[in-house]
Amino acid sequence: MDLRENISNQNDVSLSLTKHLLLTEGKDSNLVYSPLSIHVVLSLIAAGSKGPTLDQLLTFLKSKSSDHLNSFASELVAVVFADGSPSGGPRLSFANGAWVDKSLPLKPSFKQVVDTAYKAELSQVDFQTKAVEVIHEVNSWAEKETSGLIKEVLPDGSVDSTTKLILANALYFKGAWNQPFDASSTKDHDFHLLNGSKVKAPFMTSKKKQVIGAFDGFKALRLPYKQGEDKRRFSMYFFLPDAVDGLPALVEKLGSESGFLERNLPHRQVEVGDFRIPRFKISYGFEASNILKGLGLVLPFTGEGGLTEMVDSSVGKDLYVSSIFHKSFIEVNEEGTEAAAASAGVIALRSMMIPSKLDFVADHPFLFLIREDLTGTILFSGHVLNPLAA
Repeated sequence: MDLRENISNQNDVSLSLTKHLLLTEGKDSNLVYSPLSIHVVLSLIAAGSKGPTLDQLLTFLKSKSSDHLNSFASELVAVVFADGSPSGGPRLSFANGAWVDKSLPLKPSFKQVVDTAYKAELSQVDFQTKAVEVIHEVNSWAEKETSGLIKEVLPDGSVDSTTKLILANALYFKGAWNQPFDASSTKDHDFHLLNGSKVKAPFMTSKKKQVIGAFDGFKALRLPYKQGEDKRRFSMYFFLPDAVDGLPALVEKLGSESGFLERNLPHRQVEVGDFRIPRFKISYGFEASNILKGLGLVLPFTGEGGLTEMVDSSVGKDLYVSSIFHKSFIEVNEEGTEAAAASAGVIALRSMMIPSKLDFVADHPFLFLIREDLTGTILFSGHVLNPLAA
């Protein structure tokens, strides 16, 4: 299975997860998250699983085997997530970590996969007597790896003496627009909310040509980031429904129609008429178990086999994933975008025709993605319901 096929499968999982999250737990607030970060933590868990537990994870992640997941993670780190800032591109950081109870003898095969495929830092800790200290250690790691944006991926009380292993991922992105906005042109305009009211919010604007497409019921905008010397091309996409209250229907389309992104991305520059994008900043966190359960992945995992591929003892059959925590942040302004995400799995014992000129006024709720266009990898997604609500 090649990288593009893996990414296509991963994007199907991402968009399905995005749809479920945006229409359920996140339907009443601004939201940002990294489906890729959650995918990596689930892949790490799969690397230590066997039997029905592994089968359930592979089905959910649309992968043939844990070996495929491991090689995909290794390729992602090498191909997509190399830091581009030294050559003028986006600054990128992608890190994995594992905190293992000192009483737990990890299998050499699992330890090797964690070390080689996922490049994860391994730390031995004492959950029995120092669970609070471990929470602080994991959160400090996440804060460091996300340049201070994610300060608490694990909430208080999320780890206790029954915890045996924590697997975590951290992702950081900072990109400057290829065509920055002039801050002096930013002005307040009305933003229409889903409940029918409106707020005054700061909108960025530009008279330059933009990559916009008009599709069935919505418009899509691509804002590219400055590219470095390599071939990668990072962009932010805005999906703006025609109807002020059209976001739920658009999210339903996004997560239900196979190949939606391939058919509905804008590809050519057009002259703009009225063009306005709100500035916004979002911080969002959630515990993923209920969301995953709604998509058919049931936590805690049960059944013969379990997480026995992680540890070199009989205790593996009694290990289970108790929680998966996720925290994400994004800020979009005139210069560009800064975004970060961290995920932690706690393992316990037991197109239409384009006119020559288009308006694009994002003055009502819309969907967004940050994507690497060469491979199609989705890094972040979310929606803005109110640009003033941080």
